[in-house]
Amino acid sequence: MKKTAIIPLRKDSKGIPGKNKKKMLGRPLFSWVLAEAVFSELDAVYVFTDDVEIIDYIDKEYHWTPKVKALLRSDKNATDTVSTESAMLEFAEGIEYDFDIFCLLQATSPMTAATDINAVLAKIENEKYDSALTVVNSHRFCWNADGTSQNYDVFNRPRRQDFEGLLIENGAVYATTKAAFVASQNRLSGIIGMVKMDETSLVEIDSMTDWKIVESLLATRLKKEKKHQRIDYLVLDVDGVFTNGQVFYSAEGELAKAFDMRDGMGLEILRQHQVEVVVMTSENSTLVGQRMKKLQIENCFLGVKDKYAFLQHFVKTRNTGFGALAYIGDDVNDLTNICSVGWSFAPANATEIVKQNADYLLTKVSAEGAIREVCEKIISYNERYESL
Repeated sequence: MKKTAIIPLRKDSKGIPGKNKKKMLGRPLFSWVLAEAVFSELDAVYVFTDDVEIIDYIDKEYHWTPKVKALLRSDKNATDTVSTESAMLEFAEGIEYDFDIFCLLQATSPMTAATDINAVLAKIENEKYDSALTVVNSHRFCWNADGTSQNYDVFNRPRRQDFEGLLIENGAVYATTKAAFVASQNRLSGIIGMVKMDETSLVEIDSMTDWKIVESLLATRLKKEKKHQRIDYLVLDVDGVFTNGQVFYSAEGELAKAFDMRDGMGLEILRQHQVEVVVMTSENSTLVGQRMKKLQIENCFLGVKDKYAFLQHFVKTRNTGFGALAYIGDDVNDLTNICSVGWSFAPANATEIVKQNADYLLTKVSAEGAIREVCEKIISYNERYESL
């Protein structure tokens, strides 16, 4: 069965301007659910948007996976008064209903994980429901506007552990068979299955207060999932890690960056201790490419904007896990990786938000021994995994 998903995005947002592209933990909001969709059991994932900047971003950023595509959404179906179903119908007609299961994913639900998507798909594919959605089991006591309770007896208030509560739609994942969608023209119809998600997924991002809450929840979840093991890979940002962040420009463009020779020696010694070095930077710099070639670093990835999604891809291709990775970063676009890898490091002159989330704050600043300090820490740390 072909399983196809749509992530509908609109360019304009009234609650939080530019919400879909705004950086949450250093990544555009929409990229959170998009990356999870890539590593789920979906066969194709389409970002359906009227924002050409997002389309260009996806074409450049997700070249490493054939699963992701971006399609232009019509203006008439991108207003704040049009239903999501209208966008779904326009999209389905545009791809000539080339799917067996149609999945709707919401960019405003960044807590969605690949396992949640797979569980909803399984309701249809394995349990033969016509459609399915994600819900949250809330144990809140709910009331009607007329002063009557909805879900409990006020004269017999139940204890939380004895209270079934209510199942509340969290707006994260929906899926339907092609037949059910064609017949009803709705995201849900027929016999409907439900998949429970954690109560934290119920927070809706309608204000900056909501944004900060969800961002904190994401960081906490990633840190709780950290695993400590032998470090097999050291992943490094470039500007602000290899260099002090300064770039010298001439009329012809980028002219020079300063690198610390001691850092290069530290990486050479680290490789002798069977730790592979990986460089990942958002800049597409010829100078950086030349320097990494000089350092004999084969895994040098330039122009990577969504560093977390690409690192997930790298980890999968190497058949390893985030616990085997150490990471050095200095700014917001490194945040998600900082929160996810086995050990994360921040130079002494990193931005405050990175310092607050890194596992280890270095005593050295970038381009003045920070990388060398990390190399020595990793070599010492890995000794505990060596056979006696």
